Amino acid sequence: MTPVEIRAALGGISGVHVTPYDAEGAVDRALLARVVDRIAAGGIHNIVSAGNTGEFYALTPDEVRLVHDGCIAANAGRAMVTAGVGRSLKEAVELGRRAAAGGADAVMVHQPLDPFAAPQSQAAYFEAVADALTIPVVAYVRSDAMSLKLLAGLAEHPNIAAVKFATPNLMLLAECVRAASETSALWVCGLAEGWAGPFYAVGARGFTSGLVNVDPARSLAIWRALEEGRAANARALVDTIALFESLRTRYGNGANVTVVKAALERQGYPVGPVRLPGLPRLDPADADALATILDAWARDGLRTAA
Repeated sequence: MTPVEIRAALGGISGVHVTPYDAEGAVDRALLARVVDRIAAGGIHNIVSAGNTGEFYALTPDEVRLVHDGCIAANAGRAMVTAGVGRSLKEAVELGRRAAAGGADAVMVHQPLDPFAAPQSQAAYFEAVADALTIPVVAYVRSDAMSLKLLAGLAEHPNIAAVKFATPNLMLLAECVRAASETSALWVCGLAEGWAGPFYAVGARGFTSGLVNVDPARSLAIWRALEEGRAANARALVDTIALFESLRTRYGNGANVTVVKAALERQGYPVGPVRLPGLPRLDPADADALATILDAWARDGLRTAA
């Protein structure tokens, strides 16, 4: 993909696919292909493989490679594919190089989880991965620890195409956008549809989504409304997913992936439980609440066919 095409895709929806497991708990590549096909066929611009909705930290390195390969094959060139990498610097670079060789268009670098990571060293980690790779990098920033100077420096790195900003610190984001040059990386909303409106208001473009696994049309409708400046329409559409997203925040976000997987199960995708330390399955009350939400979506006509 050209730099212009990559920037356009990153300014759209970055849909993070789930990782399905079979009855023995292994990655189910056939079902993975179905999940990715649904997202690609739904018109999502960028498919993120082995992101947090894909349970990156619960996968072994071999499983991450399997998931990358399965996503690239199932997508078949329809959308941009961004491969999630991370953990040690050596692992991140090796996974990124392999993903590039296998056909990934870009790499998303998860923020280091090391409790002793210094802010300047976190920025250096992203830059080191970007230095080592030939395909563009998306820096997934989940902490306010990095200063404006560090974040602005990341955005000016020649191989960092976007910063996926995943904290609700809108003042810091606004400062980052104001500091951006003409060649700066794109600032992308990393907190999904519910935060996309405020993020757009301060200059971000595009957003991440786990909803695309379940209802890509609904996510696309929100994106189009934001891109066309129809803020009231975007808010109304976000209202329809508010209860779904609220369920995902249960238990300190421990149900985030669980809700998406439970919804897919109800739609005929037996993707299996979430691996520990995520919440494996919903309790009966939350499962009933989810069923009510999905029934309402089916009635309003936006949901795409499974």
